[in-house]
Amino acid sequence: MKQIKDFVTKQAITAMPQVLFKGRVIVVSSVSDANKAVDYLNGQQRVGVDTETRPSFRPGLRHKVALLQLSTEDVCFLFRLNKIGIPDKLADFLQNGVLKIGLSLKDDFIMLTRRKKMNPTKGEWVELQLYVQRFGIKDLSLQKIYANLFGQRIAKSQQLTNWEADTLSKNQALYAATDAWACLRIYEELQKLDQTNGYRLMVTKTKDSAP
Repeated sequence: MKQIKDFVTKQAITAMPQVLFKGRVIVVSSVSDANKAVDYLNGQQRVGVDTETRPSFRPGLRHKVALLQLSTEDVCFLFRLNKIGIPDKLADFLQNGVLKIGLSLKDDFIMLTRRKKMNPTKGEWVELQLYVQRFGIKDLSLQKIYANLFGQRIAKSQQLTNWEADTLSKNQALYAATDAWACLRIYEELQKLDQTNGYRLMVTKTKDSAP
């Protein structure tokens, strides 16, 4: 019986071991490679999804989404949208019936549609911030939800790096892949707990002020 909490504190997460995606990370920087990646992803039942955008430190300056991560259990594709945009085949994938799991999807949809006119909501999606509520989990961040279920910490040190750099660093690639893969792993774990009723919720008395 797995014990989960309604809230996890930042202090608790700090003491947890770090987790990183251990599968294959493929950086996609051409339309032809993007089309090949989509062919592979179309053969999957579900994938984890995340995006990254170059941070802006100037008021009024807003960058377009630079990276789209799509992950299976053992392969994560990093589509460099700042280099290739959103090719038609990739846009079709985002709107098709392959199940896609992400967090704060409304924001991702807005950023993606600024790159290309499309309607991602036509596709099959799971919003983790809503899905976890059925289990009594009230945290909203990927880091806290993952820590709650697996007792491991997703590091955020790469979050504010330059996602439009000519070449992504190894640390950037691993960070990006881990976030997308973590969405998929959270969903699969919750599916298992739901089907077996194999969890118990512990209600805490305090929570962090931030999600």
